[in-house]
Amino acid sequence: MQGNKVDAQPAFVLHAYPFRETSLIVEAFARDFGRVALLARGARRPRSILRGVLMAFQPLELSWAGKGEIKTIVKAEWQGGQPLLSGKALLCGYYLNELLLHLLPREDAHARLFSVYAETLRQFAEGPKEPDLRLFERSFLQELGYGLTLKHDEQGRPIDPALYYAYEIERGPVRLRESGEAALMVSGKTLIDLGAGDFSDPRSLLEAKQLMRTLIAHCLGGKGLETRKIFLESQEP
Repeated sequence: MQGNKVDAQPAFVLHAYPFRETSLIVEAFARDFGRVALLARGARRPRSILRGVLMAFQPLELSWAGKGEIKTIVKAEWQGGQPLLSGKALLCGYYLNELLLHLLPREDAHARLFSVYAETLRQFAEGPKEPDLRLFERSFLQELGYGLTLKHDEQGRPIDPALYYAYEIERGPVRLRESGEAALMVSGKTLIDLGAGDFSDPRSLLEAKQLMRTLIAHCLGGKGLETRKIFLESQEP
């Protein structure tokens, strides 16, 4: 980076919307700069070089310059190697982007999350699987500072796979005396499996999904996700 210019930064487009007659505002996720807002001048013109490059879910190298909140794209190059997403994989990709757009602070670098995001997209291209979503959510929450407590309960005791726990967002797992009603109840085995990234047990996968959904809803502060609505509608008979 020289002065106010950034060169050849690995990035992905999260969202783009029209600006004035011929340009776009691009929300990008850059490896060393986090979520950034960029102006793509003339990108909506039919012959614009940028028009066919600024695609979501494709690895790019972006160069930009400027001092304000919205910088200007100087150069954009497609890096290849990522198959186009379609069907359920495309919807899952939009879900990841929606999480990043709503919850990732601007210009806050998350190089590790960037790598996890890129790898998750590669997995989606081979066929989206629920474990891929759960592992991304786990990494995402950790990067936001909401890392899950999965090895010990709120009193520091090791998680027992045979017991049940009420997961309290501010305290972590609270041991229950018996399996019963709790605001967010999970088995000890689910917490251990989630920590290990092992979703071979269907119950662990289901409980992990419920746990992640509750934690993400807490982070969103009641704001709904469009992709989740589409997921639910697509499952209706």
